[in-house]
Amino acid sequence: MIPSKSNRKIQRNHDVEMYKTRRLVENFIGKAKEKRGIATRFDKTDTSYAARWYLVGTLEALK
Repeated sequence: MIPSKSNRKIQRNHDVEMYKTRRLVENFIGKAKEKRGIATRFDKTDTSYAARWYLVGTLEALK
């Protein structure tokens, strides 16, 4: 769950750890989509598409 805005009258509770994990995943997917091949999915098979995700993940981890 995304935290409530600071000016909201009734604040909702949210899980801080889950939000951190969600944010990391969304940031990773956003960075991966900057690579044109992932965003447009030019790969013909599911295996090569998954391999490209692993490659992008590895490259991001090495930074």
